[in-house]
Amino acid sequence: MAKLKFTKTALLGLKPPETGKRLAVYDTEVPKLAMRITSAGSRTFYVVKRAGASIAWVKLGTFPEMTVEQARGEAQKILGEFASGANPAAARRAIRQEPTFTEMLADMLAHKKKRDGSPITERTKKDYLDTSRLHMGGIANSKLSHITRSEVKAIHTKASKKSARQADKAVAIISSVFNYAADHEHFSGTNPASRIQKNAVVSRDRFAQAAELPYLLEAIGESSLSDFFLLSLLTGARRSNVQAMTWRDLDLDSRIWRIGMTKNGTPQNVTLPREAVAALHARKRTTGTSQFVFPGEGKTGHLVEPKKAWAAILRRASLRRLLGHLESLGKLTAEERKQADHQITSAPAAAEKRYRSIADALEIDPALYDMTDLRIHDLRRTLGSWQAKTGASMAIIGKSLNHKSLQSTAVYARLDLDPVRQSVETATQAMLEAGGVKQPADVMNLLAKRKTTK
Repeated sequence: MAKLKFTKTALLGLKPPETGKRLAVYDTEVPKLAMRITSAGSRTFYVVKRAGASIAWVKLGTFPEMTVEQARGEAQKILGEFASGANPAAARRAIRQEPTFTEMLADMLAHKKKRDGSPITERTKKDYLDTSRLHMGGIANSKLSHITRSEVKAIHTKASKKSARQADKAVAIISSVFNYAADHEHFSGTNPASRIQKNAVVSRDRFAQAAELPYLLEAIGESSLSDFFLLSLLTGARRSNVQAMTWRDLDLDSRIWRIGMTKNGTPQNVTLPREAVAALHARKRTTGTSQFVFPGEGKTGHLVEPKKAWAAILRRASLRRLLGHLESLGKLTAEERKQADHQITSAPAAAEKRYRSIADALEIDPALYDMTDLRIHDLRRTLGSWQAKTGASMAIIGKSLNHKSLQSTAVYARLDLDPVRQSVETATQAMLEAGGVKQPADVMNLLAKRKTTK
């Protein structure tokens, strides 16, 4: 009986036997795992086990379509079935009936519940499926017991070259699928995604600085979605919650916005500063009969994707900040500045190309004017940062932003909205004053700009 340690190189190196004969070799790692090689050169994995007076050869799959790691994993599973008293046919049938990764992912997305008992959101389902499509093609059609730790590590390594966060998310999704399969008794092996080292991710701390706010607020005022971005800034609420804001959840007299369910699985009362209330009163007159503050034409009924509008805002803000810098250096006359401002409004792409090239020629550091690294979520962080700048405690900031942690939950629960309101309004005033906006009437003027900007 020939034995060797199965590797791809070793198995491919075995010569086929003479015509009419078969060669059998056994793995030294899993002794009951064998490969049969025909004279035609086909190579097939088997589990070889004595069953009573006879020897059972349970076919696993052909090589190299089935890898050595997959064959070992499946062999161990079948041997486990044997040990529990199953017959060879039943053991093989159990393997055939095992779901693939794609099938198990679909089942999980259809039936898994969140901690509060609610179903997974459509947005989360799409996110999981998109991540699977991008990074998990190699294991999509593999049986769960065929998927190896080395394959999951390879997925993580490859994805890490493009995005550390995406790589970690891919591993987390794979792990979730296996945990779900184990919980529902579709899988009994070891989770191949467990204990894979995550990438070191630096926590993002970007927020709008005092020098940036005048340009940012001016550009927001010119946007068709100015109300949305201004409310995101003034409330610090998550983008998804602002997008789905409904009129019935707003008490404008008490200046409270009730969010029934947030990302962390809890409801939230958001305190509304006076400027936010002024913007909402004005918007109420423009939304017609829609239940949503920001109606949309899609199946959700509300605004879904504001990224293009945000990109346009950042482009305008960055260019105006660059123009101010060029003017301070004496590189733009008053008349040239006026023409440049007009071009930013009428032909922003051409203006960006022109003035960025001037900045490059003058070796101006983009950090002095470029604001395109700001994300929509940074508006939420901006409110919290300005609360900290104006003296709010971490507990107050956590309460206003609905942060959740084991250490601070009890502290948040004891807080009422009065100190939170004071903190939010103090931070709001500081931000608006830094941006050149000081009164609710100024907010209305800011929002009115979009109606006159071409």
